[in-house]
Amino acid sequence: MDLLSRIIVDTDIGTNADDAVAVALALKSPEIQVEGITTVYGKVHTRARIAQAILQLCGVNHVPVFLGIPLPLLRNRPLLRAGIEGGGLRLNDDLELPKRHAVEFIIQTILENPGEITLVTIGPQTNVAAALILEPRIAKLVKRIVMMGGVTRLASNGAELEPVEHNIQCDPEAASVVFGSGAPILMLGLDVTRQAIFSRAEADQMAQSGTPLAAYLVRMMHTFMDYMQRDFSYMCDPLTIATLIDPTLIRAVPMEVRVEYDHRATSGQTIAELNPASHIEVALELDKERFFELMYRRLFS
Repeated sequence: MDLLSRIIVDTDIGTNADDAVAVALALKSPEIQVEGITTVYGKVHTRARIAQAILQLCGVNHVPVFLGIPLPLLRNRPLLRAGIEGGGLRLNDDLELPKRHAVEFIIQTILENPGEITLVTIGPQTNVAAALILEPRIAKLVKRIVMMGGVTRLASNGAELEPVEHNIQCDPEAASVVFGSGAPILMLGLDVTRQAIFSRAEADQMAQSGTPLAAYLVRMMHTFMDYMQRDFSYMCDPLTIATLIDPTLIRAVPMEVRVEYDHRATSGQTIAELNPASHIEVALELDKERFFELMYRRLFS
């Protein structure tokens, strides 16, 4: 593990609380340097305002936020979970955003820092796919893509998992471009993220730290649980950051991954096959206790 991970966070922050938790965890971790945040899918302006709110709550004013692509790559699919971005949050509409597009920022940052930038993708892969199409060289120049997305159903909890994961389903064509690019990828799919379950009561316990950041994040957690009509959720996206801090939290194996898709909105299955020579690693097991311990220590203690 490097002493410092320089990252770009590409995110659909604002739908589920876990994106915001991931951003906060990165900002609160001295092992990580956030070069920028890019928003993707749906209300990218609202998502940018939420990212800015998290930056302010973490006392950070030097990380830029860039607007990305709001629709799927081929413009051929309806937006999923549209309209709940930022629900129940008070956002500042007066904050300025850089004029540069997210895709341009991703390309330029990787080209200017070959082998140094990790792309942390915790939303649909639209921005990353567009960047790879516009500038294929970044597949060889990016340090790694750490992706929350996909599902193989090959882990110990496989029988409990649905065959298609949300981030891939939102834009499977874009995900296919990314998986097929040749870039080094760590895939953190439902196989491990569904092991990171927490309850509404545990969310309330997080808020007991009394900080404005904790209160904001827990409010987002409750809003999403209410939307899903359940008293639990999963800390999917923060796992991307946690594995940069401590890679031993997961067990991953090299696999070839392809995305199966067609015209149906429900397509986007990720098919994984063991291949020791693959540039893609797929996480299959998580040390849940150590993961939550790390997250609580950084954010809520």
